[in-house]
Amino acid sequence: MNEPASNPTRARLLHAAQALGLALDEAAAAQLQAHLAMLQRWTRVYNLTAVRDPQEMLAHHVLDCLAVLPPLRRYAAGRSLRVLDVGSGGGLPGAVIAIMQPEWQVSTVDAVAKKASFVRQVAAEVPVRNLRALHGRVEALDPAQAPGGSGYDLIVSRAFASLADFVTLTRHLLAPGGVWLAMKGRAPDDEVAALPADVTVFHVEQLRVPELAAQRCLVWLRPHARA
Repeated sequence: MNEPASNPTRARLLHAAQALGLALDEAAAAQLQAHLAMLQRWTRVYNLTAVRDPQEMLAHHVLDCLAVLPPLRRYAAGRSLRVLDVGSGGGLPGAVIAIMQPEWQVSTVDAVAKKASFVRQVAAEVPVRNLRALHGRVEALDPAQAPGGSGYDLIVSRAFASLADFVTLTRHLLAPGGVWLAMKGRAPDDEVAALPADVTVFHVEQLRVPELAAQRCLVWLRPHARA
């Protein structure tokens, strides 16, 4: 794919995708740019994100979320997943995952009405057909609301809460065999130590995010298998 010299945002997306080993077609690149443009526009009016500079938004939000796609794809191993993004804010990482994995069913939930409304608008306007937004507190959600009605295969959070709160508040939404994935900065050893006794961290994965020098890691968790 030729880099559009007149479109520096597209060029940065393509470079980042290449660095991550991701194939980024024109349709997905256009969707990611449309999501970013909406995030920039809404943030001028609503406090969707603390990062307000358009150039920083691309790296700190879109590229940061793109970096989770290779590990997610390895875990899925070709399966179509039902994903719940908790405390999604501006659709991060939920909208990015939905754009890159159109065969997955991605739901986001946020307790702030404006943030849920934003993701709903992204789904309609970009559009992202496999993305839906829920408004409410995650602990009040019914697993029957998940596609298929039996919970989610993967529950992800980027900046939601401590690991203990994350798994405690969402456990009822996890489908049989499902896992949690927490996006963190440094490895959260103190948070791991505070986890409920029946939750296991089965992998901590360091990430390299294009254009970002900050530390990033993924913490994979699952409930203990019943004997």
